[in-house]
Amino acid sequence: MDFRADSNTKEPLYMFSQSSLTDIILLLLIFFLLTSSFVTNFGIRVNVPQAESSVTTDATQISVAITSEGDFFVDGEQTPRANLSLAIRQAYQNKPNATLVVRADRDARVDDAVSAMNIGRALNMNIVMATERN
Repeated sequence: MDFRADSNTKEPLYMFSQSSLTDIILLLLIFFLLTSSFVTNFGIRVNVPQAESSVTTDATQISVAITSEGDFFVDGEQTPRANLSLAIRQAYQNKPNATLVVRADRDARVDDAVSAMNIGRALNMNIVMATERN
C-alpha cells in the first residue's frame, strides 16, 4: 500500500557520495605512512658490540660489514674475501677522502675486521669501528 500522493514520488539517487570513501582512504594513507617510518631495515644483519662513547662520522663513508659467517659487504654489495681490497679501493676512488666504517658482527673473527682495517690503512683512510651505544 502506498499512502503517498503521486506528487510526492521521489527520484532515485543517481549521484553516489564518495566523501566517506575518501575519508577512509586518507586515514589508511596516514596510518601506513606513519607505521612505515618506524621500520628500519639495514639489509645486512650484523650484531655489533657496544661502546661507552660514540663518534659521529661524515656523510662520505665507505661501509664494510662483516657477518659472523665471514661474509664481506662493501657498501651493501657482497664481496669475496679475495676481492675485498679491490672493492674498497674502487669505492675509495668514487668517494675520495671517505672514512672507512667497519661494522663487524660480535661473533665475527677479529682477523676479518683487521684485514679490512689494514686495507683502509694502506689507502691512508680514516677508520672507524661501528658499535652500539649503551
